[in-house]
Amino acid sequence: MSASASAAPQALRPDRKKHRLVYDVLGLITFLAVAFPVYWLVISALRPNHEIRSYEQTLWPSSITFDNFVRATGQPNFTTAIQSSLIICLTAVIGAMVIATIAAFAVGRFRFYGRKAFLIVLIMVQMLPPTAMLIPIYIQLNAMGALNEYWGVIIVYLVSTLPFAVIMIRGFVVNIPVELEESAMVDGCTRMGAFRRVVFPLLAPGLAAASIFALVNAWNEYLFAYVLMNDNDKYTLNVWLMTFTTERGTDYGALMAASVLIALPVVIFFMIIQKKMAAGLTSGAVKG
Repeated sequence: MSASASAAPQALRPDRKKHRLVYDVLGLITFLAVAFPVYWLVISALRPNHEIRSYEQTLWPSSITFDNFVRATGQPNFTTAIQSSLIICLTAVIGAMVIATIAAFAVGRFRFYGRKAFLIVLIMVQMLPPTAMLIPIYIQLNAMGALNEYWGVIIVYLVSTLPFAVIMIRGFVVNIPVELEESAMVDGCTRMGAFRRVVFPLLAPGLAAASIFALVNAWNEYLFAYVLMNDNDKYTLNVWLMTFTTERGTDYGALMAASVLIALPVVIFFMIIQKKMAAGLTSGAVKG
């Protein structure tokens, strides 16, 4: 019996190795499919312009040049586009995190009438495509005098990221034992003091995960910024990329270089908070 029992696991090992090999190959193919466009973007930004327009493309350029970056940074309204993107995105992200944290704490800690309905509404709002709300939002902001104003776009970005941020942070709040707050309140803290001293530090991973989502959503958004802004001096970076396409054609080298520069802030921010973001993604939404 013992010999047959030990032989059975050994017979299963080759099958497990085959399955693992298949999963590894699938994972590698998926990684290459996702990474190749990013690689081609960076390589195109470093290619000479005549190679980009050539019909014979290679995986590596014959020579590396930084002229594309020089032309990209020398494009009109580059600094104003950076300023607009920073003002809109940072304000929207910070405002969304503050409001989402308060709302998530209220939904996760207090039992009030309509709480489940509120969560369902948040999920339904998150499922709506942004283009479906473009015309109503435009009409409403026009009535408020918010067109071609920073605060109009900030409100749109802030509201669009709130449902997901509230749901994610709420899943993290319910995993924090309420006894920790009660202990702090017994020691003399108020409800707000217990939240600030005990709960808020433990929410850091969830806030990191929600903030990177909000930043990516706001930083990469194009449609609302293009429709709601009419002044070239207030265009965000994604709308500013249109300046590389003129009646004489498209400067693909400078366009690729500008796209690389635009992607860098999000990549740097992600690298800074990646550890906390990984913890937030795995720790949220464990309990109902």
